[in-house]
Amino acid sequence: MDQIRVTLPNGVELDVADSGPKDAPALIFLHGFPESHRTWRHQIAHFSDRYRCIAPDQRGYRGSSAPQDVTSYTPDKLIGDVFLMADALGVNDFTIVGHDWGGAIAWGVALGGQMNGRVTRAVVANAPHPAIFQRLLYCDPAQREASQYICAFRDPANDALVREHGLPALLMKALNWARSPQMEQAERDALFQDWSNPDTAMAMLNWYRGSPMVVPKMDAPFELPAGYQPPALPNLTIPTLVIWALDDLALPPSNLVGLDQIIDNLTLVQVPDCGHFVPWEAPAKFNAALEDFLNQTGG
Repeated sequence: MDQIRVTLPNGVELDVADSGPKDAPALIFLHGFPESHRTWRHQIAHFSDRYRCIAPDQRGYRGSSAPQDVTSYTPDKLIGDVFLMADALGVNDFTIVGHDWGGAIAWGVALGGQMNGRVTRAVVANAPHPAIFQRLLYCDPAQREASQYICAFRDPANDALVREHGLPALLMKALNWARSPQMEQAERDALFQDWSNPDTAMAMLNWYRGSPMVVPKMDAPFELPAGYQPPALPNLTIPTLVIWALDDLALPPSNLVGLDQIIDNLTLVQVPDCGHFVPWEAPAKFNAALEDFLNQTGG
């Protein structure tokens, strides 16, 4: 996939894969941690004959701008990048597709974009909805335990390790996932190359540090704290597809409970025997679900 360099009005520069007919309906794909636009290689190959497939290396990743301050990675700025990129590429309205952290940003893009008609559909894979995730971190032992790695990612005591040895050293220290997904060796080698840059590695960690989510320690009570107020978010009203791989060790299926109460037009596709990285661990199932959804919601 060839990339172009897109400079946003906020000064951020993004490397963007832009494939398919420029006048076709646009699909904007947002990757998660710790990947790149290559997360979507199977989807772009499948859909770019009839959709304009746009997949950035998001702020802090690969060759895109990687400011080192945490405040550059608050959700509002990451959401804003998506709309500014669409403007720069001449895209008025689009379907947003996100996985992992890209899915978290996709929720925000969808909630904001539904109000002005810019986002017509949303597709989120294995990324928790902001109205559900924080409650699970407080109250659900399985989700809290699965998210303890975030504390290591946020801990500045690990910065020297990352700057000296790159991101893989911290991943090996913080993650103990029994399931190791199979990735093509060339893709794996490219990711390790991306992770070796200390500035990029720190920028990627800043996505966790810039987030307002609270991850309690395991010895904290499993209850909502006094005075807790859930995010004041509207229901999502645009057609929304949630694809969820059921063997995700970081995000259990408890994240699906209650989605039908906050998404008015929900399609849910569960993918058994698949881990977290569903776009490339189960590309045929992902593409089939997305194909059906697009066809059923206007092509």
